[in-house]
Amino acid sequence: MMTRSGDWAMVGALVMGMGATAWGLAAVDMVADETVADRAAREQASQDQSGQNLRVQSQSAQNQVAQNQDQDAAKGSGLVIQPNELPTTYPQGAYMVKFSAEGNYVPVLRWRVESGALPPGIKLSEDGVLSGGAERAGEFRFVVAVRDGGQPQQAVQREYVIKVVEAITVAWKVPAHVTGNRIDGSVDVSNTTADDVDLTFDVKAVNEYGRATEIGYQHFPLKRGTIAMTLPFGETLPHGAYMVYVDVNGEIAKRNAIYKQEMKTTGPLQVVVGP
Repeated sequence: MMTRSGDWAMVGALVMGMGATAWGLAAVDMVADETVADRAAREQASQDQSGQNLRVQSQSAQNQVAQNQDQDAAKGSGLVIQPNELPTTYPQGAYMVKFSAEGNYVPVLRWRVESGALPPGIKLSEDGVLSGGAERAGEFRFVVAVRDGGQPQQAVQREYVIKVVEAITVAWKVPAHVTGNRIDGSVDVSNTTADDVDLTFDVKAVNEYGRATEIGYQHFPLKRGTIAMTLPFGETLPHGAYMVYVDVNGEIAKRNAIYKQEMKTTGPLQVVVGP
């Protein structure tokens, strides 16, 4: 038979056991609640990331579509003038270039020089043909314009340069100079034309009294496309101060074309030792 004090002890133990159980269950519930919350947060974060990726992909796709549409529109409309650049020519050389236009347009195309200047001797026809022969060397910059037959009209412009180079060029290879009682030197001659040229090469030394002495002469056909052919000259001279003059003449008979180039020394050359 239990005493009253023993009964109260048993009751206290039961109460403490029940409290521990309750606290344990509460702890389990807290862990479970935290686990569910963490899982929910992770799932929400994953969903947010997926949604963001989808939005980025969608925006990228829209941008690509827009870019493709812009490129297609650029390709499918407007005019582009060809060629990209014009060939070089030389004075009195036959010249012909046909302009063309790429893109969608309504015939007929009409061409004109909008600004600048063509080389004298070369003209642009309304149907887009450059033709003629340049009268002089130089660099000529101009803007060509074209319009189609649509309503409204499409129009485009493009800048070009035509370089007209000298048909015959001459340059010092070894400048004229005094060696003892001689004056010697050489030049480089080029033929930039599409034809063989009947060339005359003449070099004279003129003293202070105006007396001229031949110190170089050649006459021969200079083949087309010849670049920097070296022509020497030189002669023994009496005592005196000499200016040296180089004359180069080229003729193309079938085109009745004559080209001339001249050079001279910057000052007199002094021959102090006589023959």
